[in-house]
Amino acid sequence: MKKLINSKLGQQIIKFGAVGFLCFFIEYVLLILFKELLGWPVIAANTLAFTVSAIVNYILSILFVFDTDKKANQGKQFAVFFILAVGGLILNNVVLKLGTMVLDPFWSRSYIIVKPFATGVVMVYNFITRKIFIEKKPEKEAGAEEKEKQ
Repeated sequence: MKKLINSKLGQQIIKFGAVGFLCFFIEYVLLILFKELLGWPVIAANTLAFTVSAIVNYILSILFVFDTDKKANQGKQFAVFFILAVGGLILNNVVLKLGTMVLDPFWSRSYIIVKPFATGVVMVYNFITRKIFIEKKPEKEAGAEEKEKQ
């Protein structure tokens, strides 16, 4: 376990978790504010809260979590991140909607307890997809891919 924690992947997971917790807090607070204070429907409130959180998450992920290719096209990296975030938003809203459909008959504010579960599902999706599509590939892998293209 200590070996994993001290490994590059272990450190990445710890940083990813810290950034994720901060972004979840931002998203959760905004969701409740938009829903309770502004009276928005839960999916609209969740969509805006998720969007704000995703932007913060992108910035922190690039700066602190993933070893991104600084030479790569930043616009392309953001586009990939955005496409992945839309997938996460859809997944988040589906879990939130299904959960509230089941629990709303018992408590009209069930979104408050469903949201952490929806976020947990999306957290796994985010780590896997960002690791695959955003992180810079090691030189030997990148070189092998270039040879395959030729």
